[in-house]
Amino acid sequence: MNLISIIIPVLNEAKNILRIYNHIESIKGNHPVEIIFIDGDDTGSTIHNLREKNAKTLISSKGRSIQMNAGAWQAKADILLFLHADTFLPDSAFDEIMKTMSTGKYKGGAFDLGIDNPKWQYRLIEYFASLRYRKTKIPFGDQAIFINRDYFKEIGGYREIPLMEDVELMRRIKENDGNIHIIPLKTKSSARNWEKDGIIYTTLRNWTIQILYSAGISPDRLVKYYYKEVKQ
Repeated sequence: MNLISIIIPVLNEAKNILRIYNHIESIKGNHPVEIIFIDGDDTGSTIHNLREKNAKTLISSKGRSIQMNAGAWQAKADILLFLHADTFLPDSAFDEIMKTMSTGKYKGGAFDLGIDNPKWQYRLIEYFASLRYRKTKIPFGDQAIFINRDYFKEIGGYREIPLMEDVELMRRIKENDGNIHIIPLKTKSSARNWEKDGIIYTTLRNWTIQILYSAGISPDRLVKYYYKEVKQ
């Protein structure tokens, strides 16, 4: 059996999809992994580029939580790793995941947030993000969340909401007394959203959405203010 199933929801990523696939192949080492791409475009415009690769491809309704659930229900490994299409893992990611989960102390975990841009402003974003999730133990999806598959199914998977599905899942795990471990190695997530909309605007928007969600505002309302366009 594969040890880790890597679940990657995609939408309109045809130009970039081979980068994340090749990245996984380059760092997996001796770890047997199952790679599952779930396309939210019913024409399969992204996964079309993976026809000759050693990956499972699915098409589902659009929506990150819907797509990740679709991949999880098809996964065969004991550990599920949910990876954004523009997030790259540390070189020793699979060793660290197996080490974490083999202790039996954790239901899942994630990595530190890293942003793929050398400007000092992004180091500040990383720093304040680290303060937040080390205090709350609630990582976001761009930190490459991993979780025991049976436990994930037991608690019902992701809530199929348009926004904050990662935070909602982590809160539910905490409410069920599940422990989450933050591995002190950084992912490298694309800075494209900050670069497109501006660092100040994007950061303030993200903080505002988090505060409003914590105050009980519905994700169905928040999503109207979050996305300028629908994207993964």
